[in-house]
Amino acid sequence: GGGGLAAGIAVAAKAIKPDIEIIGVEAALYPSMSQALAGETPGGKGQTIADGIAVKVPGDLTRPVIAGMVSDILLVDEAALECATLTYLEEQRLVSEGAGAASLAAVMENKDRFEGRKTGLIVSGGNIDSRLLSSILMRGLVREGRMVRLRVEITDSPGVLSKVSGLIGDSGGNIVEVYHQRLFYDVPVKQAEVDVVVETVDASHVSEIMEKLETAGFPVRLLGGTSLTDES
Repeated sequence: GGGGLAAGIAVAAKAIKPDIEIIGVEAALYPSMSQALAGETPGGKGQTIADGIAVKVPGDLTRPVIAGMVSDILLVDEAALECATLTYLEEQRLVSEGAGAASLAAVMENKDRFEGRKTGLIVSGGNIDSRLLSSILMRGLVREGRMVRLRVEITDSPGVLSKVSGLIGDSGGNIVEVYHQRLFYDVPVKQAEVDVVVETVDASHVSEIMEKLETAGFPVRLLGGTSLTDES
């Protein structure tokens, strides 16, 4: 970003421990300070969840401080920022905005560099929109196989949907949403397809649920995304 946080921490930390290593972090979409230090024209563009460090022009006063005291600046992409924000929430019960999780994203993306070292991370803010946080949570569940969308083929007769729900429940799956479609799928008139969003433990649990449905005579396939009305 503009470099104020990194410069301030560098001045304070090196006054206490001169040999401490200070590493900066920027969003890959807005590498303005890295570009300025490399003699390039600073800039940046695109949508980032780290809007707190989405700065196109670095600070004039902070630039020489960072050049002299910060040993490196790491760039992190959107996926890493998203993962770090989710990790803080799930592992530490800490709500962080994208910019606040940038330092953790850098460590997670450069594990070999930081392994075995005493490393301090600055969580610089928790100003995140509730809808964005919800999306990050749901996307994280999907990536980890803990929230999936299954399409199940059934006969269009009373009690069948209840049986499918029972099989999923007996397997330990938690049904979040159900979309029962008779008209628009390419299936025989006396059949239907049901899209079910299921909360699971992990990917192996998904396989277990699908196997149980198949064994009971319900063809099933895994779809992408979490929206019931989206096609795979």
